[in-house]
Amino acid sequence: MLIRSFRLGDYSAITRIWQDTNLDRSETESLDALATQLAWDSELVMVAEQDGEVVGVVVGTIDGTRAYFYRLAVDPKVQKSGIGRKLVEAIETRFRQRGVNRVLIMVNQDNEEVIPFYHSLGYELQKYVTLSKKLSS
Repeated sequence: MLIRSFRLGDYSAITRIWQDTNLDRSETESLDALATQLAWDSELVMVAEQDGEVVGVVVGTIDGTRAYFYRLAVDPKVQKSGIGRKLVEAIETRFRQRGVNRVLIMVNQDNEEVIPFYHSLGYELQKYVTLSKKLSS
């Protein structure tokens, strides 16, 4: 398995993975968010490739010495084989190389089955409440 930076040709594979794992938004919203991240820092969009096929993706961003990753997804056909763990380790390495000292992630509260996965990677549940407001329609 190879963990590498995103290439433009990966777009259809990662959007399929996001759809198959219920992480998809509208196609336009996904493309716009991905394009913004790629323009800002393309090295923080990483994919897992196995036998020439993209099987996982993670998107990271940095805010000073804190970093966030989101939209971590692995093709359901190969989940539970260590790909998600390898993607997290790879994005954490990139964060460390850039001076990050804290990584934060947000998990949908309805996605409780992923909490043990993150615990196994050393992430701890924090007592924050996230509020949001949509500014455009």
